[in-house]
Amino acid sequence: FQVKSENKKTIWNTEEVPEGSEFDDTWDPREKPEYEISFKQHVGTEDVFFGMTGKDPSTACCEDIVIRIKLPETKYSDITLDIQDKVLDLRTPKKKLLLHLPYPVNSKEGRARFLSEEEILEVTLRVSRKLDFINFS
Repeated sequence: FQVKSENKKTIWNTEEVPEGSEFDDTWDPREKPEYEISFKQHVGTEDVFFGMTGKDPSTACCEDIVIRIKLPETKYSDITLDIQDKVLDLRTPKKKLLLHLPYPVNSKEGRARFLSEEEILEVTLRVSRKLDFINFS
């Protein structure tokens, strides 16, 4: 199996490199914070009682991804957050998190809030999906 390349000196094609790998930094000594990913969907009475829209509890029907990152001993001003379509990159003086997201997101419409009493950064991102029989909007 050989892959034809336009340039004879390249050792891989750009399609073979995973998206977001330019953010990888294996030599960074900062530790990775604890985090959890959950999915959120908007349901109404037509979904709960009648099942009219065809939504189910799977992640395929969710509209948002919520990421809760524990950042003990961190101030809000120390947090640097960069969100791309498939990558979340968080850096603080003591912690670093490079997270490849399970679904593409709309990086322009996200929200983040820092819960200082819990020392948690909560990031909510809108999933970018193609329209199908489940996701109409």
